[in-house]
Amino acid sequence: MVTLEGKVALITGAASGLGAALTAVLLEAGMQVIMVDRQADRLAAVRERADPQGHRTRDLVIDLRDREAVMAAMADITGLFGGLDVLVNNAGTDVTAAIDALTLENWDDVVAVNLTAPFMLSKLALPALRARRGQIVNIASTAAKRAWPNASAYHASKWGLTGLSHALHAELRADGIRVMSVVVGGMRTPFLLDRFEGLDLARLQDPGNVARAIAFALTMPVESAIPELMVLPRQESSWP
Repeated sequence: MVTLEGKVALITGAASGLGAALTAVLLEAGMQVIMVDRQADRLAAVRERADPQGHRTRDLVIDLRDREAVMAAMADITGLFGGLDVLVNNAGTDVTAAIDALTLENWDDVVAVNLTAPFMLSKLALPALRARRGQIVNIASTAAKRAWPNASAYHASKWGLTGLSHALHAELRADGIRVMSVVVGGMRTPFLLDRFEGLDLARLQDPGNVARAIAFALTMPVESAIPELMVLPRQESSWP
């Protein structure tokens, strides 16, 4: 198995939900974590809980819709901890609206965060990942497998992210880089709980469960790859 001890991960959307859970799990595994989010206060709170001394984390406050900010942050990403082993494209957003109410600005925002940013970050991180034969993890959703009303931008972006992930899996194997798409079912995170009332919490999973599944997958021997991993609540309502 591949050890995670001493390796470096960059996680987007690290200020809450799955990103915060994965930060904690990877720190427990001995990794150093570059935490990326646009919410500075929440990012600092996660760091204070997971790494009180601040020795193994770095905060990058970036709005992933700002291409120039993303490029500037990634220009010398290896300078933070000396390299990069794992890129986790976790940040996501959604606008719940019927297509006749969804604006072009809404569409652009969702696609920018959910699809364009993972493409940019993967592209910009390639030199560092090639140097260490690293891994890319793209956090998708059951929204990349089936559809429901009032989420056209979200579905399009997550189907696109899954396609990008599989394309990079095929393309980057020659460089020794493994790429995994993680299809995640409903979680008890602000992404759902802050937007929808009356959710049955018993049908949602702890994001820590998903984080631990991802951490395990990252330790797979290098002769094997997991192009797609699905992690669902046992009673997932959006998947059979």
